Amino acid sequence: MNQAANQTTNQTTSAVKPGRREIVVVEKLVTQYGDKVILKGIDLCIEEGEIRVIMGGSGSGKSTLLWHIVGLYEPTAGRVLVMGKDIHRISFLEKLELLWKIGVSFQNGALFSDMTVGENVALPLREFTDLDEKTIQIIVRMKLEVVNLGGYEDYYPSQLSGGMVKRAALARAIVRDPALLLFDEPSAGLDPILAAELDELILQLRKAMGMTMIVVTHDLDSAFTIADKITFLHDGKILMTGTPEEVKNADNPIIQAMIQRKPLNASVDPEKYLQRLTRALSGQ
Repeated sequence: MNQAANQTTNQTTSAVKPGRREIVVVEKLVTQYGDKVILKGIDLCIEEGEIRVIMGGSGSGKSTLLWHIVGLYEPTAGRVLVMGKDIHRISFLEKLELLWKIGVSFQNGALFSDMTVGENVALPLREFTDLDEKTIQIIVRMKLEVVNLGGYEDYYPSQLSGGMVKRAALARAIVRDPALLLFDEPSAGLDPILAAELDELILQLRKAMGMTMIVVTHDLDSAFTIADKITFLHDGKILMTGTPEEVKNADNPIIQAMIQRKPLNASVDPEKYLQRLTRALSGQ
């Protein structure tokens, strides 16, 4: 591996265990849309079997980083290596082969409303394999059992609760037994009990299937429960990467403000606010 990747490993891992390979390596990643720079030179290394949580305030670049890892966004500069391959520089067929090893669970579930739960879960197998229908049905039932939705294959998404939709989406994400699983705000919109149940399910999946997981979340309780390491983003840069305990004890005021749910700017200067408002109205 080149020097940049070695530096990334040193910056983002406290004790690299021998024999554990790097599943995701992000090197000097920059994303820019027009004059707006979203990611500003991100370096990241995630090891096999790790649960890495990506945290930060709204607009910090969390989801943008996630979609780069799955190859949906093209970087302005830098590169993203997934299982040793530059996901943005490989051929179309190589990318399809790589994406087959990646599962994604979207924030709102992204289930097709006109398809049953079973049909939603079976869709990747029907579209991209030559498995016979009987085998597909067996796999679908197995995956629904894993996420505690056994017997719900004939229900439609509209007939499920929010937590059940999340679990159905997770069943679809793991139906191919991916090596890498990505979550975008898995506990968003769930009450604390359902969020805790989903956290436990994530931990059980890692234990049972050995998946590497990357989780973008605002949920502090969830992050501190499931994470091996947390990477904290702010304004397109990494503030720190560490264990949950290290993040809790960080002396960075931005991190502490989020952990303690305190605003960075506790008060608004009325005069300055009025000046900004006046300039905006006058088109200045």
